[in-house]
Amino acid sequence: MKFVSFWVSISISFLPTGSVFASDWGCHVLLCAASDNPSWQGVPSCRPPMERLISAMKKPGFSWPTCPEGGAGKPGYERYRECPAGWTPSRAPDTGDHYGSNELSQCSRTVNRCQGSGSVFEQGLEGERNGGWGTGDDGCVRRETMARPLREKPYFFDIGPTSGGEATRYFFSLDR
Repeated sequence: MKFVSFWVSISISFLPTGSVFASDWGCHVLLCAASDNPSWQGVPSCRPPMERLISAMKKPGFSWPTCPEGGAGKPGYERYRECPAGWTPSRAPDTGDHYGSNELSQCSRTVNRCQGSGSVFEQGLEGERNGGWGTGDDGCVRRETMARPLREKPYFFDIGPTSGGEATRYFFSLDR
């Protein structure tokens, strides 16, 4: 990762600050997006190609500039981070408005409050037994959900693969 960051830093220092040819624009975007220390926002020569990209994205018919020479096509987008250990991505419950999303916007897990320690009554949790617990035969199992954490840098490029390895994923943000 440090080698790529170094390579990106050196490459970015040679980017022109004036107009950029359309065929080079995708490679400039790729180099700037892959910069992580600092991110493209902190590299003065990255501001023009990235600002151009952000402006172009707002126009009808936008097509992402690519850089075949860099081993990357169009970027991907992952809005959410991974769920914490023990949780799995899930959809939000149907609210009845029939506009439900297929997006895995929540994390969920199944909790068995009775496992290994006697009944829920022996634990002094009688109130919880009637407050949402009870999806199992013994009233001990419950499905918990939480909002899935958002990524600060939701866009990514997969660059590579390198010799004998896999592609490397570089996340970036288009926030100015």
